[in-house]
Amino acid sequence: MKVSADSVAAMVAKVLKQRGVKRVFALCGGHIMPLWMRLDAEGIAIIDVRDERAAVHMAQAHAELTGDLGVALVTAGPGVTNAITGIANANVSRAPVLILSGASPRPQENRGGLQDMDQSQLLRPITRYARTVREPSLALAELDEAISCALGEGGVPGPAFIDFPVDTLRASVPEALRMAEHMTAKPRVRALPDPDRIAAAADLLWSARRVLVISGRGARQAGPELSAFLDRLGAVYLDTGESRGVIPDDHPAVIGAMRGAAMGDADVVLTVGRKLDFQLGFGSPAVFGAAQFVRISDAAAEVRDNRRGAVEIVADVAATLDALVEAAGNRASAIDPDWAGKLREGHRARAAKLRQSMAAAPAGADGRLHPNRLLAALQDAVGRDAVVINDGGDFLAFGRVGLSADAMLDPGPFGCIGVGVPYGIAASLEYPDKPVLVATGDGAFGFNAIEIDTAVRHKAPVLIVVANNGAWQIEVHDQQETHGKVVGTRLQHSDHAMMARAFGMHGERVEREEDLAPAIARALANRPALLDVVVTSDAVSSDGKSGLAWVPDLQPLAAWDEAERAWRQG
Repeated sequence: MKVSADSVAAMVAKVLKQRGVKRVFALCGGHIMPLWMRLDAEGIAIIDVRDERAAVHMAQAHAELTGDLGVALVTAGPGVTNAITGIANANVSRAPVLILSGASPRPQENRGGLQDMDQSQLLRPITRYARTVREPSLALAELDEAISCALGEGGVPGPAFIDFPVDTLRASVPEALRMAEHMTAKPRVRALPDPDRIAAAADLLWSARRVLVISGRGARQAGPELSAFLDRLGAVYLDTGESRGVIPDDHPAVIGAMRGAAMGDADVVLTVGRKLDFQLGFGSPAVFGAAQFVRISDAAAEVRDNRRGAVEIVADVAATLDALVEAAGNRASAIDPDWAGKLREGHRARAAKLRQSMAAAPAGADGRLHPNRLLAALQDAVGRDAVVINDGGDFLAFGRVGLSADAMLDPGPFGCIGVGVPYGIAASLEYPDKPVLVATGDGAFGFNAIEIDTAVRHKAPVLIVVANNGAWQIEVHDQQETHGKVVGTRLQHSDHAMMARAFGMHGERVEREEDLAPAIARALANRPALLDVVVTSDAVSSDGKSGLAWVPDLQPLAAWDEAERAWRQG
């Protein structure tokens, strides 16, 4: 059944086109066929995937890397339920993603129709907006609202879900209601900071002796402003997985290797678009001592979670950082140069030692490569002008400190391992001229391994490197240490390169150190490509040592949990 140019499906496609959407990540089905064909008619590329979860992961990666709306299209019923993991991840990550779907025709609702279910009710708890639109005349207004909610206009950005019964998609939108106000892109809201709060924050920051700045998602589009702020104040800086690459690793403020000392010693902590979640000890005094907090973000949820700030500013992050520098004027910073200098020197020394130790990391007792040897070779090959996606559990812990690039993504605060391959495909389609590296453990790779087919079909120039230790290694280590036996956490040393070749991708298996560098060079020259690198299971990551696997009661890490207990007992 053909779909007319005045149909709801056609109008939705036109809106996306006018909003600058270049590609939609999708998996086809009858309930969305009208929209599928109209997207194609508008010249919007459809990146068809093998599982709906991957479609949403790809849309999220696009949104995270570009700051623009990411769009996923999934069919009804199991198409929606398959997508839920991706939607939940985007929700926790506060990523602006629009998920479109179809539904049973209105005459078949609640009659046992194919894939009939109340999808919007199911998704409401993990989206900013969830609505089934049955009336064609409301389609454009509702779509406009869904996009606004996803982008965080008036609230926190995050996933928005909208679906249409398939007969609604085929129905005409009355000409009088095809209003430009609902179809055209709107200027992005840029809320300016309150001058009184800027003055109070500047006074506190410029009078403090030990200022630590920690950035998150909200800093992604404010890199130059954050760099200028750090230069002017002389504070020390920690990035997180949400904002890796925003500030170059060689910036003088960076003291990542001294994270624990800086967090414990600071007298003022400035969070920039960053929740104080489990990754930062919930901001507890057990971790941060008596520090005061200054919280700035464009989302209210990132300025008052767990710890309230002495000053809280909800406004555009770049504008706020500029305003702080302007408010300080010629005022001299009170930062203790000895404190900051020791942290910087300690960071440089530890970072240099890490680079040396990575390049010389010994093989395990089994003769297999240390993960750090693999990471050192990858870093040398891709350089900083790359997009790097870290994925996995144990291997992620090595990659977090072993890889560096101008743009980086990881499983995020939801701990959603398995995102690497779909993230990498989306990144390489958006940035085909940059090296795009997915560094993943073999366990995490398995979640979306089938998407290598998607990479080949769409010629996505991604390099996937699987660190293959044949195990869920953090859990293996914990079981051995805590319980004295390993139960259900061993995998095979499967030949993932053979799988890649079966789908038409360049694939090589690497088992010897001398073969690693040439294999990486060949893979980069023949993307999409996959390297299956067998690594030792003897290496124990920082997360493997930290208690992450046994989940302490009060804090995510054993050391923080002990400190929290001591602090609570006075």
